[in-house]
Amino acid sequence: MNFEEAKAGNILVLTVKANRVAADVVSAFKQGIAGYVTQGNQKIVLDLNEVSFIDSSGLGALISVLKLIGNGELVLCNIHPTVASMFKLTRMNKIFRIFGSRDEAIAALS
Repeated sequence: MNFEEAKAGNILVLTVKANRVAADVVSAFKQGIAGYVTQGNQKIVLDLNEVSFIDSSGLGALISVLKLIGNGELVLCNIHPTVASMFKLTRMNKIFRIFGSRDEAIAALS
């Protein structure tokens, strides 16, 4: 799984460079983000602009990363409508802070 990374102060912004986060790629997805966390990144914005599909294994991977961050923060932005409906259906929108834009997400963590 590829990520495009950018820094905004002490905030890491990761853009997922895939159109789907599903069972066949979820291991690489989780390991990729976990690698950034173990490097010391504790404030992460995950930009899902290119992701148009996520399944339950992808949601599970996000929960695993959230637990790994511990006292840090993981927020999401630029969520495709189909992905947003999956978050609402599973009530994951109550667990994750979701923002409409990258700038809003960065401002929330600043």
